[in-house]
Amino acid sequence: MKRSVLLILLCLAIGVCGCAAKPVSREFFAMDTVMQLTAYGPDADDALAACEQEIRRLEGLLSCEDPAAELARCNAGQSAVSAETAALVQTALELSEATGGAYDPTLRPVTLAWGFPTGDYRVPDEAERAALLSLTGTDKVTVTGDTITLSGGAQLDLGGIAKGYAAGRLRTLLRDAGISSALVSLGGNIAAVGAKPDGSAWQIGLQDPQSPDACFGVVSVTDACVVTSGGYQRYFEQDGVRYHHILDPVTGAPAASGLLSVSVVSSDDTAADALSTALFVLGLDRGAALYRAGELSFEAVFMTDDGSIYITPGLADRYRSDRPYQVLA
Repeated sequence: MKRSVLLILLCLAIGVCGCAAKPVSREFFAMDTVMQLTAYGPDADDALAACEQEIRRLEGLLSCEDPAAELARCNAGQSAVSAETAALVQTALELSEATGGAYDPTLRPVTLAWGFPTGDYRVPDEAERAALLSLTGTDKVTVTGDTITLSGGAQLDLGGIAKGYAAGRLRTLLRDAGISSALVSLGGNIAAVGAKPDGSAWQIGLQDPQSPDACFGVVSVTDACVVTSGGYQRYFEQDGVRYHHILDPVTGAPAASGLLSVSVVSSDDTAADALSTALFVLGLDRGAALYRAGELSFEAVFMTDDGSIYITPGLADRYRSDRPYQVLA
């Protein structure tokens, strides 16, 4: 469950101002977040209308909260799903394996106990978390053709990749409609189609966890996405303690990895969504090790608890900030 607010309006202006062509925009609420789409070209209106329809369609497949949605029905015991849903669940399992389980699509029983999907917040004790964690694990999920089998009380939640997958689908729709320049913001999952109309790269501002009305840095992207996870985005407080929504699959508690935020830059929207969660759980050192392993193609910007900023080498010429930062070796 990730509700990123990477791109605030101030930062969005960095990406769209200065373009010669007139933008067409569309804003609506879906997947529990505000979605903002901007495109350029004579067919932009129709293309963005088709994009909204696509988001509504995907919501009908991937929602856990709508009992009529495929994923919710799957959690309720129905095994037959569409080929699209089955394929995305298989992708989720593969991304979980690739991240050593740091991204886990089976954490729904634990997130429900914390109240993050419903807003009925509470702090489950260690014994309750241990009992709920016994219901999780990708080994309890089997995908065979268009059939998903859940065992041992497992439940799926694709909130960690659903908006990323949706962003990728929208980018495909826009390209197929002849749109060569567009920016899609799905609650903070920022995806760019091509470059800006003047040919320059999009400038995506990264929200400062320590000062949410400001950006701490800017990433230049063309035909790529930027996805951020941070403990400052969604949380509640109890007895003076703040509990954020990014749970560690090992402890069932909010991840205490030494990070305030991590932003992932990639051409793969779905993988970037999962990776932003996984890297936040892993922390700087293990996240950097995952990057160096080279099995997944991505770049990243890390901010640690003390406000220090680290970027991966592939961003050395695409990241700028007035604040000091280090390039990971």
